[in-house]
Amino acid sequence: MVKAKKYVLMKHFTDQPKRTDLNLVEEELPALKNGEYLVEAEYLSVDPYMRLSINKYPIGMTMIGTQVAKIIESKNPDYPVGKRIVGSLGWRTHTIVNPEAGEVDKGTISPYILPDIGDLPSSLGLGVLGMPGNTAYFGLTEVCKPKSGETIVISGAAGAIGSHVGQIAKSLGLTVIGICGSDDKSKWLTEELGFDAVIDYKTMSIAASLRKAAPQGVDCYFDNVGGGISSTVIYQMKPYGRIAVCGSISSYDMDNSDESFLPKCALLQPAILTNQLRMEGFIFWRWRDRWFEGIQHNLQLIREGKLHYRETVTKGFDNMFDAFVGMLQGQNIGKAIVQV
Repeated sequence: MVKAKKYVLMKHFTDQPKRTDLNLVEEELPALKNGEYLVEAEYLSVDPYMRLSINKYPIGMTMIGTQVAKIIESKNPDYPVGKRIVGSLGWRTHTIVNPEAGEVDKGTISPYILPDIGDLPSSLGLGVLGMPGNTAYFGLTEVCKPKSGETIVISGAAGAIGSHVGQIAKSLGLTVIGICGSDDKSKWLTEELGFDAVIDYKTMSIAASLRKAAPQGVDCYFDNVGGGISSTVIYQMKPYGRIAVCGSISSYDMDNSDESFLPKCALLQPAILTNQLRMEGFIFWRWRDRWFEGIQHNLQLIREGKLHYRETVTKGFDNMFDAFVGMLQGQNIGKAIVQV
């Protein structure tokens, strides 16, 4: 019998997640049935969406999340021992997978074998060659529909998705302006990733800095944070500008079921109406049928030297919660992952 560790949801998150909201437990897994295979987690992802999405699920379930895992036993010829898979298996060390069981819900991607990425680390299946990478690729190209010569602003620019969006935008000939929250992040974005300008929202006036960096206005805005930062950017957009709403991390510690807890910010309708802006929210699974197209595109950018990445790695499954909270507090640069 294989013993698995997993984090069980004991209480829905309110304000900042608390360690007591999750409980680390062990369970014995049964023997494999025909068609099933057993995987052992190697890398697990921690992402902002988990803070909000887990509250839609019942108490007692395994904490949600994606992992790269190695197949260590199999009774399915399509999933041989030794291969690595990427799947929404949650915060657990070992999992029995039945491919015939289908997806848990429409917001997940069925486990798939990690494509051949050469000598690149398999952890990239959780970052630039996984959900964040595809979110960046499809969100930018399909929602923003950028054109060479335009100007794009990206909030949360030093995160896994924001840093990726900026590099794709540069490869398409855009002027790229990032918004982040530290000197280290700013230097990484400008000196290594080639952003044209970066605004540190903690120390700089966003409105004044943006007028200087984009005196003619902004064509595209890739929004990862929402709140007052986004209101400021939207009021400096050009006519017919496009806004891709990828996330709203500024409100993820709010109780969104109670309107009194929602943050107060400027009305957006005057700017949207006057400049005839298009604002569209999106979630990565919209492009499930084109998933490997996104991975191959991003892999090609890496091989061409047009896409660089950074991972903030926390070692130890027992440190999942600390990595999760650190990511929510912006302590990571690039993709935040846990190595088992």
